[in-house]
Amino acid sequence: MAYKITDACVSCGACAAECPVGAISEGDSIYVIDADACVECGACAEACPVGAPQAE
Repeated sequence: MAYKITDACVSCGACAAECPVGAISEGDSIYVIDADACVECGACAEACPVGAPQAE
């Protein structure tokens, strides 16, 4: 299951900088993860200061 960024996102970009496959991009109000590109490594969750990325 891919990771998904919840509404807790503060749009800091920490997760996008850590994604090894570039699956995270800035959305309208929060960052979003391309589920098809996500390799479920958890790097985004570890980098996020507010715990917004969650495994689906």
